[in-house]
Amino acid sequence: MLLARRPLLLLALPATTQALPPGVNRRDGVALRGFDTVALFTESRPRQGGVAWHFVSAETLSRFQAQPEAFAPAFGGFCAFGVARGYKVDIDPEAWHIRADRLYLNYDREVQRQWLRDIPGYITAAEANWPRLMAS
Repeated sequence: MLLARRPLLLLALPATTQALPPGVNRRDGVALRGFDTVALFTESRPRQGGVAWHFVSAETLSRFQAQPEAFAPAFGGFCAFGVARGYKVDIDPEAWHIRADRLYLNYDREVQRQWLRDIPGYITAAEANWPRLMAS
């Protein structure tokens, strides 16, 4: 017997583009290339989500709405390694890492391997660079 697949529920915060803080990495008004930031925390895997911030379920949307600062990626969703080196660069949503309840994204998996060699040092450098980069 074949079971019909349920369609993926795509939800978005109303007016999320306006609600995104300054410096958030977005392409065509979409953060994290449409991947669900909450699913990285709750399911330990990237899940494609719907507009601005995308979510795979009403539950992840609700969790994000309740605590957007807890689930939003560090450094506006730009590559954390790039920010540590002093520049903004796009990311691959599948090159992610959660440390101390913060989501860090990287340009690709090769860059992520470099990031993993000294996460505390790169975080310190990125935090020092971020105020300047966020304003640019």
